[in-house]
Amino acid sequence: MKILLIRPRPHKETIGLQSVMICEPLELMQLSAVLRANKHEVEIVDMILEKKPIEYFIRKFSPELVGITGYISHIGIMKEYAEIIKNINKNIKVAVGGVHATVCPHDFKCEYIDYIARSAEEFYKISNCDDTSVRYAYRNLPERYTEKYYYLFANKCALIKTSFGCPYNCNFCFCKEVSRYKAREIDDVIAELLQIPQKEVYIVDDDFLFNGERLLEFSHKIKENKIEKNFLVYGRADFIAANEDIIETLSKVGLNSVIVGIEASTQNELDKFNKKSKLEDNEKAVRTLKKYGIECYSTIILGVDWDKKDFKNLYNYIKHLGLVFVNLQPFTPMPGTPYFDKYKDQLIIPYNEHEKWDMAHLVIKPEKISAGRYYFEILKLYYKITMMPQNVMYMFKRYGIKTTLKLSIGAAQISWQYIKKIIRGR
Repeated sequence: MKILLIRPRPHKETIGLQSVMICEPLELMQLSAVLRANKHEVEIVDMILEKKPIEYFIRKFSPELVGITGYISHIGIMKEYAEIIKNINKNIKVAVGGVHATVCPHDFKCEYIDYIARSAEEFYKISNCDDTSVRYAYRNLPERYTEKYYYLFANKCALIKTSFGCPYNCNFCFCKEVSRYKAREIDDVIAELLQIPQKEVYIVDDDFLFNGERLLEFSHKIKENKIEKNFLVYGRADFIAANEDIIETLSKVGLNSVIVGIEASTQNELDKFNKKSKLEDNEKAVRTLKKYGIECYSTIILGVDWDKKDFKNLYNYIKHLGLVFVNLQPFTPMPGTPYFDKYKDQLIIPYNEHEKWDMAHLVIKPEKISAGRYYFEILKLYYKITMMPQNVMYMFKRYGIKTTLKLSIGAAQISWQYIKKIIRGR
């Protein structure tokens, strides 16, 4: 069977991070590995990188089945692709998947979509795969893509996933709704790492820093197999704070960046999120990462009940922690989480405008200030963090002028999206 796998480009209204990062379509690579093992002819198309329209690839490849993956913000684009495909040839079967399709399949009900695959296994059944024993994604991307994936300062970056689901229960998080936590065997992970040529590797587990014994086994086998990579991972602040010895061990085998859910600057907010961590964990985690030369990329959730004073307090907290790289996310009640039903009557962006549900738009009406003012405070906070003299000097010293300017241009592109929101007042 001829199968085309497509990753869509974001909608023009989506505030995305493509200007500062473009990662491999790992889910499509995994599907492709299994499909090829079952003798299917497979092509991957990454529309983030492609200039030609989707029609070009449908007509060129003439697939019998098309698989399209995406997140909540891609729903409209995925349906649009499905309609285009059916208008070219109504006999082509169209299947959609991804984490949002897993949790909210009803959002994809459409006359142009034949199948909603809530898991990879469902897609394998659709494509009549008998052998699903392939344990990792062979690096069989089209050659035109292989050197174009990067993450901030990590050029030519590869992806790998060593576990599925999240072992925690934060009530704002969509990850825990996707699947139960299940970790791969470390030997399986090492086998995949050995066939990854890139030096930079982004481990996209919902939380890689979880099981101490497993992490020590990972470190031991990385050294044993003489694997030399730079790793970027997700990790909780409380784990980092409580396990300095493990962080030190990981730093010696390539851990150089961690995305940390700082989430809040007050204990009350952490408790409301059911984070089960303490404010002092944040401070100790940041100190520990700095001690071992590990970059900290922090994420923080902005409350809908905030006013200008709260943004100022957050700036002081960020300055106190000495954070350089911060991702500010307006609180978003994702469907499938307990918060969605609670806030669905307070939306200022209708749910069917999925392209704006990107963790950057303000989807709930602020309680104390206008939406325009809220966006202005976000932009102002980003500017103040970026322009801290110590942060500017740090970036130039560690990454050089060329790389820093590249990141600055990307940040300016994201800022322009916010400026447009301020002008519109929403």
